[in-house]
Amino acid sequence: MKKHSLKEWVLATRPWSFPASSMPVLVTLAWLWACGFPVNGWLGLWALVNIIFVHAAGNVWSDIADYRSGVDAKDTFGVRLLVDGEFTVSEFRHLSIILNIIAVAGGLTLVALTGWQLLVIGVIGILLSLCYPSLKYVALGDVVIIFCYSILPMTGTSFIASGVIHWDVLWLAVPVGLITVAILHANNVRDIETDHRAGIHTFPLLTGRRFGAWLYAFEVIFPFLWLLGLMAFGVEPWWLLTAFVALPVAIGNARTILAYEQGGQASYADLDEKTAKLQLLFSVLLILGLVISRIV
Repeated sequence: MKKHSLKEWVLATRPWSFPASSMPVLVTLAWLWACGFPVNGWLGLWALVNIIFVHAAGNVWSDIADYRSGVDAKDTFGVRLLVDGEFTVSEFRHLSIILNIIAVAGGLTLVALTGWQLLVIGVIGILLSLCYPSLKYVALGDVVIIFCYSILPMTGTSFIASGVIHWDVLWLAVPVGLITVAILHANNVRDIETDHRAGIHTFPLLTGRRFGAWLYAFEVIFPFLWLLGLMAFGVEPWWLLTAFVALPVAIGNARTILAYEQGGQASYADLDEKTAKLQLLFSVLLILGLVISRIV
């Protein structure tokens, strides 16, 4: 059995995707602070670390399912550690179990420090994470992503850090969640042929690549229009215009996938990673706007 370095174990969790889970937590903490609510920074940091462990465990678990079902193969894009024999299924299984144990232990401790409401949120999140591969194969992956990387972490973080679930934070769950869904969508649009061969049904496979490409474009552009609406109606401060610095990146990503007929699959093979970077940029700029709105 090949001995792996710590770096290789970390890379097996797909760390490039972690903005999808970490940014909702950080945006929520910034929103709470900007609104003047009391914020327990240490518990907020704990929530951030814990959701990354949940995300990492889910990534590894999903890669095992994709490999076993034939979704990941020699001629597919994306994660190739199992396909190329760099890791064994047994190693991935053990890694997923260890990450889940750490995440559950951390989550239960947070429940003890906060309240039973967090247990409900956590159990739903863990179950959805474990069931994600099966749900993704029947075109329900987008729904899971919205809950696991938008609604649940943002409501959960508001409860952990302030002791109360502030439902108004979900106004920002829409733009943050849509860009996260776009990460999955970019992957699924790219892999329509190989997913069909594997016998699974993703949403882009059911609707076709053209509709899938336009839906991706909507998912990365509409968040900016949503923010404009929130600011225009006084729901959020105008300082959130800082997020619009990321608009050219979103437009560039949309143009890339809409030009799929000219460029082919290879032209947007890494669009999922680019979308994760867009999520990071958009959310950091959103946080900056929230911070400025409190200071000014």
